[in-house]
This record gives sequence, structure tokens and C-alpha cells, in this order.
Amino acid sequence: MKNAPYNVRAIAAKAIYQVLDQGQSLSNVLPELNRSLSDKDKPLLQELSFGVLRTLPLLEWCIQQLMAKVMTGKQRPLHYLLMVGIYQLVYTRIPPHAALAETVNGAVALKKPQLKGLINGVLRQFQRQQDDLLQRVQNVRNHLLHPEWLLKRLQHAYPEQWREIIEANNQKPPMWLRVNRNHHSRADYLSLLAEAGITAFPHETYPDAIRLETPLGVQQLPGFDQGWVTVQDASAQHCVDLLAPEDHDVILDLCCAPGGKTTHILEAAPKAQVLAVDIDEGRLARVRENLHRLSQQAEVRCGDGRDPHAWAGERQFDRILLDAPCSATGVIRRHPDIKWLRRDADIAELAALQREILQAVWPRLKSGGTMVYATCSVLPEENALQIAQFLASTPDAKLEDTGTPAHPGLQNLPAPQQGDGFFYAKLIKV
Repeated sequence: MKNAPYNVRAIAAKAIYQVLDQGQSLSNVLPELNRSLSDKDKPLLQELSFGVLRTLPLLEWCIQQLMAKVMTGKQRPLHYLLMVGIYQLVYTRIPPHAALAETVNGAVALKKPQLKGLINGVLRQFQRQQDDLLQRVQNVRNHLLHPEWLLKRLQHAYPEQWREIIEANNQKPPMWLRVNRNHHSRADYLSLLAEAGITAFPHETYPDAIRLETPLGVQQLPGFDQGWVTVQDASAQHCVDLLAPEDHDVILDLCCAPGGKTTHILEAAPKAQVLAVDIDEGRLARVRENLHRLSQQAEVRCGDGRDPHAWAGERQFDRILLDAPCSATGVIRRHPDIKWLRRDADIAELAALQREILQAVWPRLKSGGTMVYATCSVLPEENALQIAQFLASTPDAKLEDTGTPAHPGLQNLPAPQQGDGFFYAKLIKV
């Protein structure tokens, strides 16, 4: 299979079809499609798939200007192949003649050779009109690259900042590392990176976080296989800073997959007793892989956060990290498919689920214990409003170090050289 001829543009069109028409996430789709690719072609598939989903409304608008009727039904993958072609012409350094030729050949790979002429014609027409089209699209909402329902929510929640949020969402994300303090100090690891010719910068607040000037493959990182460092966004790292785990604590990491925070807890408190729980058995494989790479031990169980008795019995915990299921609207730049997989109605449903989990696990926290509630969302319904409601209905819950009862929690917004959008509330049981 690996030696068989293939067309990367056609495979990217298939990936986009699976996301937009079949509702699958790109992180599930790409590993399967990558199996047929050589290592040198995998980055191109990622660039084309992520890029098209990042810029989808602009590409859609351009095609609508160039075709009287867009392709539907069984021809839908060809519609996405056109998007792949236009994306290359606008956003990549691939020579236009190569982008055009490979994209047209994609019609053959998609078993529609009779449509080669159509694909070629539309793309050549785009080339001729490119400057005019890209100027005109600035006058319609499509150039904001977000669905209308999300734009409205961001404008309502952040009337002064919504444009900065969407601009950050539309960029490629920075690559952040978490230094394993059991192997090196952050300063020492920065020196190792410098010796390897890798430029990096420490986070000004979060003690284990380093940002690379240019993203690179993990195998180029000194000591990655030995567990010296983990790829993890800076904002995600702050969850464990707030949790402040200590050796011999009994700690619950709920909704733990893929395990970045589980392993961070054990780096901060290697002798802690950690129970890591997630509802998705498939994603728990990643938790076990991460624990293995870092030579750490935790109890890993599959379970629903709303039913703690099923996976914890009567156990009580000194600290609970609840990385609640959410809209993921703070990590759109890493997962642009979120914009097209989420729906407006999802927000109320997610807020209701978060509320149920909070109410179910709060009784499992010991008196004097700490719970950190976190989401990778920027929407108030899942964050400040959720915690305000919880505080109002839970007399033994007290907010600490994260805002005030009137404005509970800390909200990070995505920014070009900063962490992702993230919310935190640190709660103490009194």
C-alpha cells in the first residue's frame, strides 16, 4: 500500500469530505489516511486539510463566484478538491503549475476522470480573477472565516476583543513545550535547545512552559523519547499550576484524555496517587502511551463523570482536576474543524453536562480539598456563568485565586504568541 501511487490532493479532499459531510473530527480522520502516505507527504496532507478547514468560508465564496452550480451528492469530494486547489494557489508556496496539475489529477484518483476539464477550467478561471476575488471577499462576512452563530456569540461576549479572538483563531498555533522538572530545570532545557540550534522562549508566568520560535518534529527535541519534555499548550499547563498537587495526595483527573495534565500532575508530585478517568476508551490508549513514555504510574479507568460510584466506589480525593467537556472554542487554531462540527445548540447541552458532572463529583472532594474546573472554551455559558451558578447553589464551595464571586474564574483568550483560549476556576471545599 505504501508503495502504491496516490494523489495527496485527492486524499485531502476525502479528509475534508469526512469532516464536513460525515461529521468526523480531523484528528480521527488523518491518522487513518496517513497510513497510505510516505513520511514526506504527511506534512502536505496536514497542511492542505487543516488549511482548507481554517479558510473554508473564503474558499466557498470564491467557488460560488466561479460556478453557476456547486457540486453536490456523489460529486461532493470534487467540490472539496477545488477548495484544495484554490487553497494552494492563495496560501502556499507550491508553484501554481504544480498545484494545478496535481489537483486536476486528483479527479482521476477520486474516480471522476470526466471532471478533469471542469476542475482545470475553474482553477484557471480563479487564477485569472484571483486578485479581484480576494479583494471583493473582504466586503462579506466570509473573510472572517467563522460560522455566523459563533461570530454572534463572540461579539456578544467580547464586544471589544472579538476581532482579536478570531484573528488569533485564523492563525497557525505556536508550539509549546512542558519541561519535565524531574529531569531538568527549564533554564537547563533552554540551554539544551540552544545547543541543538533551536530558538525558544520561556513563558513569563507558567514555570514549565517554553515556546518554540518555529514548530518542529518531536524527534528533533533533545530527550523527547526519554521523557525530558512534552508538547503541551501553555494555557493547558496552568491547570496543574493552580491544582498545586503534592506528594501522597489522592488526586482525581477527570476527563483526562489524552493525558497531558495527568502526566503534568505526576511530574509535579511524583508520589501522588492519581486516578485518571475518561469516558472514551479509545482515547485512554493515548493516556497510557503518555504515562509509559514518561515512566509514570496512574490508575486509568473508563467512566462517565456523572456516575463517580461506578469508577471510584466511595473514594474521596484531596484534589480534583475537572477538565470539563466543552465546545473547544478556545483551541480553534489547533483544531479548525471545531468551527464546522459544533452547532449553536451544542453550547446549552454542554453547559448542562458540565453542571451535572460538577454536582456529581463535588461530594467526592475532601473537606479542605481543591478542585480546579477548566475548559478550553471562551464562551461564558461554559465558564464564568457556569461557576457563578455553581457557587450560588453550593454553600461549601469557595473561589480561590481565580477572580471574584461577581466575576468568577480566569479567562485566557487565544493570542498569536500566547497560549490557547482557556478558563480556570479554583474551588476550595470549606
